[in-house]
Amino acid sequence: MYKLIALDMDGTLLKDDRTISKETFKAIQRAKAKGVKVVLSTGRPMIGIKNYLKQLDLVNEDDYAVAYNGALVQNTKTGRIVAQNPMTLEDLNYLYDLSKKLEVNIHFLTDSSCVTPKWSKYSQVECDINNIPMEIVDFTKIDENTSIVKIMFIDEPHILDRVINQLPEEVYNKFSVLRSAPYFLEFLNKKVNKGYGIELLAKTLGIKREEIICVGDAGNDIAMIQFAGLGVAMGNAFPEVKDIADYVTLSNEEHGVAHVINKFVLGIEKAS
Repeated sequence: MYKLIALDMDGTLLKDDRTISKETFKAIQRAKAKGVKVVLSTGRPMIGIKNYLKQLDLVNEDDYAVAYNGALVQNTKTGRIVAQNPMTLEDLNYLYDLSKKLEVNIHFLTDSSCVTPKWSKYSQVECDINNIPMEIVDFTKIDENTSIVKIMFIDEPHILDRVINQLPEEVYNKFSVLRSAPYFLEFLNKKVNKGYGIELLAKTLGIKREEIICVGDAGNDIAMIQFAGLGVAMGNAFPEVKDIADYVTLSNEEHGVAHVINKFVLGIEKAS
């Protein structure tokens, strides 16, 4: 019996218009009523998912979320932190220098804002998605006490394709590198990924690996899909995500999350 289902958000839980379908909402509520813990596992900051947590009634004493691709695991009601693995100013300086050499845009996220050396449309996308402010700051003057949760190269997909091919090997030794969208390449603390976040949470809750379902669509979901007892890729997932999944569900526009819950948690093929 599955006891926990971890859901990526963009491209998974959410439709393309960033809403939750009635079918998916109903399936999640039925899973909760059955005692299954539903956890949002996202690259977004906590502030960027609060409205969805409230909409799904996932703000209770025993509710948790995995944010920043696993860099933060937190109780959604009390704010108690299960795990937090930030980055350093040294990390930022290294990646900022690299971004200039590779001619790619960069920004980083704090607990409550997006900080960038200059405006770009993809930094604006980040701010709009998460409803957070943008701070345009000279990266050579960042205070050493600044909270740096994750650092991102953000640019046109073809530019990121080139950049990925040009990344020095030492980057992969220093950081966890995840492509969460065609225009987002993320760098996190080396031990951090969604699988790590879900594993820590499961240990806290006393839930076994084989009792977990993880659902996602992008490169930053691979670690948790591989960790899960049942790893599920969305119908709209990247090919490499489908390749490692145990099961491929319908797309986010076809209520793929509802299909997974109905089939594997509720034991029905379709919602009534």
